[in-house]
Amino acid sequence: MNIKEKQFESDIEQYLIKYGGYTKDDQSNYDRDKAIDMTKLIEYIQKTQSKEWKRYQRVYGSDAQNKIYKRFNESVEMHGLLYILRNGFDDRGIRIKVASFKPETTLNQEVIDKYNANILTCTRQFKYSTENENSIDIVLSLNGIPIVALELKNQLTGQDVNNAKKQFMYDRNPRELCFNFNKRFLVYFCVDLYEIYMTTELRGKDTFFLPFNQGSNGAGNVGGAGNPENKDGYTTSYLWEKVLQKDVLMDILQRYMTVAIDEKINKKTGKKKISKKLIFPRYHQLDVVTKLIEDVKTNGSGKNYLIQHSAGSGKSNSIAWLAYGLANLHKNNEKIFKSVVVVTDRTVLDSQLQDTIYGFDHTDGVVEKIDGKKTSKDLRDAINNGKKIIITTLQKFPYIYDEIDDNTNKNFAIIVDEAHSSQSGNNAKKLKAALADTTDSLKEFAEIEGKEESEIKDSEDILVQELLTQGYHKNLSFFAFTATPKEKTLEMFGQKLADGSFVPFHVYSMRQAIEEGFILDVLQNYMTYKTCYKIAKQTPDNPSLPVGKATKTVRRFESLHPHNLQQKTAIIIETFRDVTKHKINGQAKAMLVTSSRLHAIRYYQEFKRYIEQNGYDDLNVLVAFSGAVKDGDVEYTEEGLNKRKDGTTIKEKQLPEEFSGEEYAMLIVAEKYQTGFDEPLLHTMFVDKKLSGVKAVQTLSRVNRIARGKSDTFILDFVNTKEEIEEAFKPYYESTVLDEEINVNLVYDTKVVMRDFRLYNNEDIEKFIKIFSKQAKQTEKDLGKLASVFKPIIKRYMDLDEETRYEFKKTVRNFNKWYSYITQISRMFDMELHKEYTFTQYLAKVLPKAYDEKDVDLEGKLKLEFYKLEETFKGSISLNPTVEDKTLENVKSLDTAGKVMDEDDLLENIINKVNEKYQGKFTDGDKVIVETIYNKCVKGNKKLKNYAKKNDEEVFNKSIFPEIFNKVAQDCYMEQVSAFSKLFEDKIFYSSIMEAIGREAYKDLRNG
Repeated sequence: MNIKEKQFESDIEQYLIKYGGYTKDDQSNYDRDKAIDMTKLIEYIQKTQSKEWKRYQRVYGSDAQNKIYKRFNESVEMHGLLYILRNGFDDRGIRIKVASFKPETTLNQEVIDKYNANILTCTRQFKYSTENENSIDIVLSLNGIPIVALELKNQLTGQDVNNAKKQFMYDRNPRELCFNFNKRFLVYFCVDLYEIYMTTELRGKDTFFLPFNQGSNGAGNVGGAGNPENKDGYTTSYLWEKVLQKDVLMDILQRYMTVAIDEKINKKTGKKKISKKLIFPRYHQLDVVTKLIEDVKTNGSGKNYLIQHSAGSGKSNSIAWLAYGLANLHKNNEKIFKSVVVVTDRTVLDSQLQDTIYGFDHTDGVVEKIDGKKTSKDLRDAINNGKKIIITTLQKFPYIYDEIDDNTNKNFAIIVDEAHSSQSGNNAKKLKAALADTTDSLKEFAEIEGKEESEIKDSEDILVQELLTQGYHKNLSFFAFTATPKEKTLEMFGQKLADGSFVPFHVYSMRQAIEEGFILDVLQNYMTYKTCYKIAKQTPDNPSLPVGKATKTVRRFESLHPHNLQQKTAIIIETFRDVTKHKINGQAKAMLVTSSRLHAIRYYQEFKRYIEQNGYDDLNVLVAFSGAVKDGDVEYTEEGLNKRKDGTTIKEKQLPEEFSGEEYAMLIVAEKYQTGFDEPLLHTMFVDKKLSGVKAVQTLSRVNRIARGKSDTFILDFVNTKEEIEEAFKPYYESTVLDEEINVNLVYDTKVVMRDFRLYNNEDIEKFIKIFSKQAKQTEKDLGKLASVFKPIIKRYMDLDEETRYEFKKTVRNFNKWYSYITQISRMFDMELHKEYTFTQYLAKVLPKAYDEKDVDLEGKLKLEFYKLEETFKGSISLNPTVEDKTLENVKSLDTAGKVMDEDDLLENIINKVNEKYQGKFTDGDKVIVETIYNKCVKGNKKLKNYAKKNDEEVFNKSIFPEIFNKVAQDCYMEQVSAFSKLFEDKIFYSSIMEAIGREAYKDLRNG
């Protein structure tokens, strides 16, 4: 057997010539200086554009071939080869095409003939250089233009893809014309017996190769890096059998490849830096779009698809390619979809997504962006006018759903970006109401009601119209993308298997993305801390308090205690300076995730103080939270706190860009930037918030993006355990499965439970519905009448005890949630149930809160006696890929339990229970000395109070308080050396404690 590389080369060539649409070429007419075979280009032009070529010859005579090369080359230099392949070029009023692409339909034979006239050649040992006799193993050319280069390696002779990479990096001079970016070769493949890598630009030693593998279990299936075994041939044969064959390669050139342009402005110089890169689809992207298109061609409109693609999968490009594929899809020469609607539920459209889609086709009218500058009416007009691709937010549909033209026999493809449970909410229902063809549901409903279809249609009853839009519709196909599908997402969009479970249509797993190097493993460097503390009662009183509320207050007291924030701040900043600062060539950034807006503000202030005290000039901090937050008498906003060095305000929308710049390296967040935030330089995350499930995965995944020079990530977690984080990631590491469909009858069970409270009856519902759905024009009294229906119900509700009120509100919420979800996947056609839902939707809005949510006031009654942070885990949290996929379970029964209402207990007992949970082994060194010194300095000190009243804060803290603090601190040291020794051993600690106590003392003494 011949095991040499030449055999490998020959086998690929034979396949491409036999089955791939290529002819063998000997390179006899190839011009190395011009990097083109002009004979073949002219032959193609003569076949497809004979009139243009004759006219060209009339203009240039015998010099026509040289002139056409000169104009071709000028055009390529100006616009790039990809653009010229798609659009051709003009010369003295003559339009010349250099390639023809496959038409959408078979109606125009002339266009088909032109496509078939393309000359695709395969050349072995392609000699390209003007300087030497170096050759490329296989080159594929289109009409004489070299576009694909393959370097082959054979493990049986001792070489693999890494040798091929080195060959492209060190033995191929990027200055040679054929290797110039987007001038000739558009893609370079490194191929061995088991793996494939590719790049679209040669940059010497800086050339960046991407894996072009299927995944260890084949494309679209759960697995890791690499390729599955191929018992019928080469493991890597999918490259020449599925990708490089004529129809697929031409399709990639026409619809997939794109030039991504990145513009950055240097803030110091103000100059704009533009960088370009050619995008060639990764294998899983090509695979998912191809399989989706083929499935729609086979099954037509009306099917739903769930695509579980991890972060790092290139989702924006996959969506863009799918949108274009669906928009141009025909069956039997008829267009399948009237429009493709790309939907996100983010209020602000994902700019990366819309720019990617818009960047593929600048033809006027093809893509309509309904962004922040446009209104819901623009969305209505785009749908009514049949724009090919419409990009919009979910939030705009409720305003226009009833203004859309009749959609009978009009199909829509809806691509959902980041699909999750919001797709069962009101906005998603209005999207269906806007786009659904209700012909079938009208027919079905008419049969059930025993009426004529026209009779039902003419009624124009709002409730009837809502019933008709329930369930699935043949004219709507949903394509839902997400990395972290929940139960509802799987049932609404997933594929139902024979055993009743639901799975995604296509998977590119987190595991595969990590193993292929497209994202980093955020669990590789994980550190957890446990907070141990002991709280004491600082009052002779021992009041009886509600256990739940008091416990929450006690824990909040500890979490916001200056000592807790000081200790964690010191760990965070010093970890940043020891670890983060030295990563990504000194550009690494960090994020602190906090549990509330007040925590974010307090942390921000503590960070600022710590940085100033220590004289650190290498760390600037930003804070992100929504709205305004009061801390004492002061109100804070994000924009009020975030200031540049020159004092100017950083607007909310400017924050991501500011953070990505050089000035800021730390971002403190509270319920912001935990999802959808993409900053590749984010290396470290500090977590001081309870995280679980999808939220944990989404939050920690903020640091997984790759960047040049970024080789790892680091997480320091003060709250969650290693086991909790492991549990959260398990369902999303490979593939997510749902065990079975929801029991739709749960909604009836919930209705029975809801009616058992006897707060309303059928008569109340009918009164409400009569006013709500009346067809006459609304009068000035109707809204008042509608609200009045609820008045007696609210009174009966308020007569209940707190626990029963809570149970009722919870049941109403459950009923509305179940009904809204179930009617997205099933047509109930139950008018009475729909009326109940419509009524209770508004009832839920007007019912007062079930119980008093105010925290118990324990101001001045607690003190933090002991406090200790101890490291509990450091290392890698490993997710075992061999373990069976974790299956999500759908709800099996009603949760009818009410809230466990607070029982009262003595404050001391409540504190003891909290201490039991957070207990540790404390030494005197763990004693929190703040309260001790504070009490000795401040309590009953009339002289100090007088000083505070008569002086401003700066004079008090710098000139008066230090002397008093020093005397008290020394007295305490003499009484208990071990507890107070740290104070005098650490100058920074001494200063921070004195400053903190002085600040609180001044405030309390002035107000007291």
